[in-house]
Amino acid sequence: MSRELTIPLLPLSAGQALMELRDRRLYRSTHRTFKEYCRERFGYSRDAAYLKISATAVYENLKKFLPTNGQQIPMPTNERQLRFLAKAELEPAVQANVWQQAVEQAGNKIPSGRLVKDVVDKIRESPKVPNPYHIGEICLLLPKDNPDLRGKTGYWGVVTHVGEYNCTVQTWDGDYTVKIEQMKSLKLLDEDCFFMQQLCMRLRQLHQVPSRNSSVDWLLQGLGKQAKPYLSSLQAKLLAAVEREYNLVWKQQK
Repeated sequence: MSRELTIPLLPLSAGQALMELRDRRLYRSTHRTFKEYCRERFGYSRDAAYLKISATAVYENLKKFLPTNGQQIPMPTNERQLRFLAKAELEPAVQANVWQQAVEQAGNKIPSGRLVKDVVDKIRESPKVPNPYHIGEICLLLPKDNPDLRGKTGYWGVVTHVGEYNCTVQTWDGDYTVKIEQMKSLKLLDEDCFFMQQLCMRLRQLHQVPSRNSSVDWLLQGLGKQAKPYLSSLQAKLLAAVEREYNLVWKQQK
């Protein structure tokens, strides 16, 4: 079955299909614009088509950010249930929070679009708690119910982006989007934060060496969990020796 034929039959597939048709410009074979295509082929206005695309994005966010620790949270079955979440333009973690609250208020059943709207309105009306973190801060990861952080307990990282309800944290092995309740500041002095920032860059540089020996990962994992703004004399020598082994030259950034 073609992408086009899935649109009228599978409501939650409609947005994904429309997104693919738009991004790959598949409509160009028969129509000049995406707007004309949606109107003539499916009777959708431009706004209706983009709302379906936005609802699909919300659905993907819910799959990623809803708790997975044994909880059975019903997922949306049609675009109408997600309409107000799509229009609200909330951050992904907040979208998941809204849906979870709406499900609870519906007696652990799929909530109506009206109930979702009520939860969205209450969240928008409540005073916002400012994100307490700042760029450059050093934090511990607290995985909790975030599947992307599985196995990262004890990892420390550098905050590189601060959103309304979450942060991007850079560790030795990647960049992670983390809710503010899934991280804990080490409350370091500026000079100690600078040391950790530099160390993170060195560890990432080593991690990016494709031909590295597996024993290097032991060192990376060990230092990646040592949330202290210093290295012992032996650790410093080991790190420098491994960098020399792979012809990595580190110059302290200013």
